[in-house]
Amino acid sequence: MIDIGQLLLAEYEHIKQEQRARIGFRDNLIYATLGVMAAVIGSTLARGGHLEMLLLLPPLSVVLGWTYLVNDEKISAVGRYIRDDLSPRLQELASVRTAVFGWESAHRRDTRRRSRKRFQLAVDLMTFCGAPLAALAVYWLLGPTPWPLVTIALTETFMVIGLTVQIVRYAELGS
Repeated sequence: MIDIGQLLLAEYEHIKQEQRARIGFRDNLIYATLGVMAAVIGSTLARGGHLEMLLLLPPLSVVLGWTYLVNDEKISAVGRYIRDDLSPRLQELASVRTAVFGWESAHRRDTRRRSRKRFQLAVDLMTFCGAPLAALAVYWLLGPTPWPLVTIALTETFMVIGLTVQIVRYAELGS
């Protein structure tokens, strides 16, 4: 006979393992992005005056930023699933009044959570959007302007703005 409680606990362990792996991957994307920035800026400076190389930063930042955002959303989705679905089912199965996996909800009630979320939003925007927009601004102000590069820079500007909108939309500042 199958024990539903054991199956639900096994599911919990599996999705928590996935969540931990995603957290590690997501956090390493920050370091990867900083490394990409250093490489692009360093190469631009080393080549002396080839500001068009700064146009490499926005697409790399958008790809890394989107990957960061998708992983962050999946991490949050696992937490929501545990809080809103798995925990109530186990609580009902165990016939207890206290919350099962209480930490999944308790850490969200921290009085400083909202300020941390705002600060994290600022860091995410600065890392994945601010730096590429700064690179684009330098290019727009000082770089060469043949039409193919201008077209690329304009496209990249819209890409970074699109990522900015998505990062803000997924920030969960209200909860």
